[in-house]
Amino acid sequence: MKKIGIILLLMISLMACEKGAGEGGTSKICGKVIVEEYNIDFTYLRASYPAQAYDVYIIYGDEPYFGDKIETNYDGYFEFNYLREGDYTIYAYSKDKTLDYNMTSELTIVERQVSITEKDQEIIVEDMIVLD
Repeated sequence: MKKIGIILLLMISLMACEKGAGEGGTSKICGKVIVEEYNIDFTYLRASYPAQAYDVYIIYGDEPYFGDKIETNYDGYFEFNYLREGDYTIYAYSKDKTLDYNMTSELTIVERQVSITEKDQEIIVEDMIVLD
């Protein structure tokens, strides 16, 4: 009976050690952020260019807050490294073109849902288009 208790305790402790989404793995998620610059009423695209030094956030699993934040480099590229298997949300803030131009301080999010299913994965997300 004592052996069964020890085995049961060992099994419970091993299950508690299972790690979910987050840092500590060998995979990465990367991509680019592109800025689209419009006229005053968002009817004419004036320019499109890489978002330099733009904040990109990552949420690990179903956490309520972001787990990390990085800035894009000179060509809009970002990369979150050392991730474990699990689900992630990558997002950046953008102006909301559904609002009146005078209300463009209102922001919306541009997000990508990503699942890492194995070790050593490199997942490239679709370009994230933000408005300026």
